[in-house]
Amino acid sequence: MFSVIFPGQGSQSVGMIKDLYDKFNTVKELFNEADDILNFSITKLILEGPKDVLDQTENTQPSIFLVSFSIFQLIKKDFSINLNKAKFFAGHSLGEYTALACSETLGFSNTLKLLKIRGKAMQEAVPKGEGGMVAILGSTTNLIENIINENKKNYECFIANDNSNGQLVVSGKTNSLELLMVDLKKHNIKSIKLPVSAPFHCQLMNNATKIMQSEIQKCDFKKPKNTLISNVTNQEVNETFLLKELLAKQIESRVRWRENVNLMIEKKVNNFIEIGPGKVLSGLVKRIDKNVITTSINNEEDIKKINIDDQF
Repeated sequence: MFSVIFPGQGSQSVGMIKDLYDKFNTVKELFNEADDILNFSITKLILEGPKDVLDQTENTQPSIFLVSFSIFQLIKKDFSINLNKAKFFAGHSLGEYTALACSETLGFSNTLKLLKIRGKAMQEAVPKGEGGMVAILGSTTNLIENIINENKKNYECFIANDNSNGQLVVSGKTNSLELLMVDLKKHNIKSIKLPVSAPFHCQLMNNATKIMQSEIQKCDFKKPKNTLISNVTNQEVNETFLLKELLAKQIESRVRWRENVNLMIEKKVNNFIEIGPGKVLSGLVKRIDKNVITTSINNEEDIKKINIDDQF
């Protein structure tokens, strides 16, 4: 049994999908449509950069979605492979928007516009330089939660991403993160400050949540073709009203990716197909359970290797 998974921020690179863009009209047409919807050439930004502009959150989020969605549509239209046969769809943070678009819950245009707004709102929720994120390696959720709780009078930090066994990301204000890193060092726990300028997936994102609640409610959601595993609740979701509610909550909620993957494995999924730039999620899945099959789909050769006929 297989699931389709969609990457989030951090998977982008200048020139991603260029080979598929050059060869297939399906991709070109979607990119041209995206340029019209967003009123600027997101195509040029993705294919040519510059990197620092692509890496701005308000550009990164629609760009990764566009690349992932284009690959998904190419697989369906040009290679006649129906990934909607998947047991589940799941995405990491903005990847949930891709999952909803590919399950035909949310339209292409609405998804692009929402992610442009989402990226800008998340970037502006906290003044630049006042917040950030730290990756913590080789520890456990419980231990890090204990350290944070024991020191809540000194600083305020939040577990933002529970990515895989031994890989967590914590958000907070810059001075709080610096104090946390000192405490982590005392416990011989390795931590690395990430090159982001905002503390995503924590309550400091509350202003962004309010903006997205309003924007999401304006959009028409249809019954999904595929059941989503929610980052927020780690439960199966296919009711449109709940999908809307969880998308808004997701901005300041922990991304429970490790739990998401374990849930899918418990539900007999043994094959994860990652659609989109990079191989980040495939790597995380393998860290969670090395016995499952993972495939990252980035180019034509990858697409030709997809075999889902024996997955039922």
